[in-house]
Amino acid sequence: MSEKMTNSCKGTANVQLMQGNEACAMGAIKAGASFFGGYPITPSTEIAEYIAREFPKLGRYFMQMEDEIASIGAMIGASMVGHKAFTATSGPGFSLMQELIGYAAVAEVPLVIINVMRFGPSTGLPTMPQSGDIMQARWGTHGDHSIIALSPSSVTEAYYMTIDAFNLAEKYRTPVVLLMDEKVGHLREGFDISNDPEPEIFDRVSAHEGKYVPFANTESGVPPFVALGQGERYHFTGLTHNEAGFYTSDAGKVSEFMQRICGKIEDHVDEIAQFELDAMDDAEIVIMAYGAVARSAHETVESLRNAGHKVGLLRLKTIWPFHTDKVRELCAGKKLVAMPEMNMGQLAVMAKAALGDMPFLPINQVDGRLIKPETIEKAILDKLAEMGGDR
Repeated sequence: MSEKMTNSCKGTANVQLMQGNEACAMGAIKAGASFFGGYPITPSTEIAEYIAREFPKLGRYFMQMEDEIASIGAMIGASMVGHKAFTATSGPGFSLMQELIGYAAVAEVPLVIINVMRFGPSTGLPTMPQSGDIMQARWGTHGDHSIIALSPSSVTEAYYMTIDAFNLAEKYRTPVVLLMDEKVGHLREGFDISNDPEPEIFDRVSAHEGKYVPFANTESGVPPFVALGQGERYHFTGLTHNEAGFYTSDAGKVSEFMQRICGKIEDHVDEIAQFELDAMDDAEIVIMAYGAVARSAHETVESLRNAGHKVGLLRLKTIWPFHTDKVRELCAGKKLVAMPEMNMGQLAVMAKAALGDMPFLPINQVDGRLIKPETIEKAILDKLAEMGGDR
């Protein structure tokens, strides 16, 4: 398995045995997070526990709220006055947050929501993994909007992707979701970042010329954000609003506003979307995977390569926005694209639409267990036999 995915130990005294949830908390601290509003829920609770212990030492703010609705409300208020705010939750809590995620998208309030996904729906299997919130992350709140969602596959990546999530939230003035599943959240691996370069930390842009326009139609689509209490008076609302932040139902202005809040993300998909490619140069068969399942997919690539099959891995590190053009380009001309998921095929809907008539094999498992490499391998070999290829 690749070093990027597993963070193989570097043989130094700095290696720690680290849990994915703990790495997330460390990443949030490194990114400059200064407010946590949350409510305990399995399997994300270790993040809240870590922050509750460490934030007071740093002069930062931890608040355990009465529920997840209050949690995200507190986060929005904290972000409005200048804090980098975040929470950690799982499926049921994420469901409760949806209305205010929509508010944050429309009001353009930066937030980070770490969702350590568990098996559902409803209470489901609280300690078992599932990639069940993929579509909820994209369409859970009503109306048209865009969202950014990232998916780490290792403990070290959980650390760095948490930092990425804060950077993206501040850069694009938007909520960002870190979609971890229980397997990565509770995974323990060797963790050593002592020799890594310092990660870039992006702070929100408040500089502006002339009179401050809080929701200006800037060239990038992202207006500067001056925190409340810093000398500028303006209005926040969840209603469609003009550049000054006040309600409008004018058709032209509403259309312009909607195009901007969606376009500021979708138009920058080349900058936002990240992939990892393994053995793709000569691949005739592609396994497209994300999260913990990508670890199994990587082992499948090695096994099938050893058996003489030209197989490669396309790992999606960014789930949303889904980079349709890039996925189509990377998979063009392949004999088969297989997509294992711990759900009934949520992201496969987007992949299939991107690939058109290309042979496509969804591999879905919904039993609360991680898909094993041999399960993926058997499905691919059976499909090749069905297509008339060699087993």
